[in-house]
Amino acid sequence: MRGVFLTGTDTGVGKTLAACALIHALAARGLRVAAMKPVAAGASAAAGTLANDDSRLLIEACGGGLIEDVTPILLAEAIAPHIAAAHAGRAIALEPIRAAYRRIAARAPDWLVVEGVGGFVVPLGPRLDSVDVARALAFPVVMVVGLRLGCLNHALLTARAIEASGLAFSGWIANAIDPAMAAADENVAALVERLRAPLLGRLPYVPDRDAKRLARSLDLAPLLGVVKSRAP
Repeated sequence: MRGVFLTGTDTGVGKTLAACALIHALAARGLRVAAMKPVAAGASAAAGTLANDDSRLLIEACGGGLIEDVTPILLAEAIAPHIAAAHAGRAIALEPIRAAYRRIAARAPDWLVVEGVGGFVVPLGPRLDSVDVARALAFPVVMVVGLRLGCLNHALLTARAIEASGLAFSGWIANAIDPAMAAADENVAALVERLRAPLLGRLPYVPDRDAKRLARSLDLAPLLGVVKSRAP
């Protein structure tokens, strides 16, 4: 099974939109795609089921999925995960994530798109953070850059953290989250010049944020040779 781990330069940069666009782009090539958001903070009830809104969007983009597999660590409060877990009297651990991964892998999808929580280095516990989750799944990393003032520093620092993690940095996606951003083209050009990973696409700002339509803005060619996960 092939896959990628999507991280962001910060929270609120459009990781879920980019993940859904990537799912649609892969599906358009005839591939069976599954998704995970292993840790999610912020839950709401719909149709009698408690879930994270981002997790629901990922399931919808894939055309189905079990919420307990997509998001094995679900926390009620929409705050930093380690704080939400402490408030709930819980400890976040990797084994439920690995178990959910194995259940998904047993269904043999062609690709797994995994969305991280917040940025790349988010505390999950006293000795655990989101980098450990990415390492446990062992997929190459795709970084989502929210195009707004300050994105250059955030993107370059995140790229350094990805490279220091020992994981492959397989590409990045520019997402127009601020339609009024000045010099957006110049910012993207600066990152193209400085980042070692390829630009996989630039998602334009559209009010409806239609992920299926935005999938056409992605170039999957750099991802097609991504190695299989080494996760257990």
